[in-house]
Amino acid sequence: MLSAVEKTRIRVSKNTEAKKKSLFGQFLTPARIARYMAGLFYPTTNDICRLLDPGAGIGSLSSAFLEQCISGDLPFDKVRITAFELDEHLHQDLGNTFASYSGRVPLAYEIIGGDFIEEAVNRIQFGNGNRFSYAILNPPYKKINSDSRHRFLLRQTGIETVNLYSAFVALTLALMAPGGQVVAIIPRSFCNGPYYRPFRNFLLERAAIRHMHLFASRNKAFKDDAVLQENIIIMLERGGQQGDVKITTSTDDSFTDLTTHVHSFNRIVFPDDLEHFIHVPTSPECNAIELLAAVRYSLEDIGIQVSTGPVVDFRLKDHLRDMPELGTVPLLYPVHFNGQNTEWPKTDIKKPNAIQRNVETEKWFFPNGFYCVVRRFSSKEERRRIIASVVQPDIFDDAEVLGFENHLNVFHQRKHGLPEALARGLAMFLNTTAVDEYFRRFNGHTQVNATDLKLMKYPSREALVALGKVAKGIPNDQVIIDRLFQELQEA
Repeated sequence: MLSAVEKTRIRVSKNTEAKKKSLFGQFLTPARIARYMAGLFYPTTNDICRLLDPGAGIGSLSSAFLEQCISGDLPFDKVRITAFELDEHLHQDLGNTFASYSGRVPLAYEIIGGDFIEEAVNRIQFGNGNRFSYAILNPPYKKINSDSRHRFLLRQTGIETVNLYSAFVALTLALMAPGGQVVAIIPRSFCNGPYYRPFRNFLLERAAIRHMHLFASRNKAFKDDAVLQENIIIMLERGGQQGDVKITTSTDDSFTDLTTHVHSFNRIVFPDDLEHFIHVPTSPECNAIELLAAVRYSLEDIGIQVSTGPVVDFRLKDHLRDMPELGTVPLLYPVHFNGQNTEWPKTDIKKPNAIQRNVETEKWFFPNGFYCVVRRFSSKEERRRIIASVVQPDIFDDAEVLGFENHLNVFHQRKHGLPEALARGLAMFLNTTAVDEYFRRFNGHTQVNATDLKLMKYPSREALVALGKVAKGIPNDQVIIDRLFQELQEA
């Protein structure tokens, strides 16, 4: 039977226009997820609980927390809730949720409208109000412009981040008392990439990670709102001593196939990783890449660089041509690669095949040669995250230079091509199942950034060349690729 709060969530969600959901960046939390999140908290010796619920919506998360109090799992003499909700149209439903607990739990609450970021920054800067002992949140998902008021306010408290969800988590941590517990459901995108590095540093400096739960399916956590995002539930302790981390996974919010493993922290954040990528291992075994001593070299060690394709097509629109003609050079998109084969030009695509070579475009080109390229984006239907291919220079006739469009990452040697065997060996290594599994432990979205590729470890240059000599001419078959890589490691 659906609870009254869950019935309200479904009603509000169905009656809220998609445009408004996007504007606020807020999606209401389903009851089963709310209950799971509330169940992650553990009791302390405090008699009074001060609970923070930023972006409270209709109160689904606070309601789940109060149910834990009623059950005796979180016993308190008094519970005081501070709930922030920007959308005033939800205040009545939120108030009704809290009022329904009158007489069932010793509760006092306040509902605060307006901007949580502004209010939180004021509290942090001027110290008004007691610190919170618990926080539970499903923050809004929305980018923050670099020149926005939100970005300015956050910088006043030493927070540098690019999305509302990470801003809410950072501010929440800053508002917690020592030992305070935070449980949040957020996109997994903060785990890697350069844009979230300041946020990762902020989080790791101020809190211990106690628990992370990963939903294996991208579209199940908020299926009512058709949210396509790999979400993670994270439990943090403000100022806690970092120890082992519990990792749980389930396909969806039914939690019927829940798996649980405990990992040492050095498998969550690698000690030598200056970027502080946060890995989410989904099995107790170490990944094959972690176990292989031969895979320990940086791109710098093997004399290779990787860059995002420099041709941003919409900025050079006047110079693009559907097909090659006099005065143009090949322009390569992900669609031009199929396994290890380069297919150019292609007549059945909506993308241009060529770009004019002139004084305005010359600086964006690479000399023709062998390169390893990786798509920056994979579609949600594709089985792999990393999809690597080899540029074959002989198919471009007498072209002196090539253009790489921005949706490709390009491996090169100081903006020149690679030896053929090295390019092929690098592509084969990147296409192994071991690399794909390793990459998924810190990357939860479909984008593959050049920074991600820079921070990975690789076999030696000699090993990649040897792999490339074997790779030439073999079919694009996953079983064969994995077997050849394994044989190379055992040799």
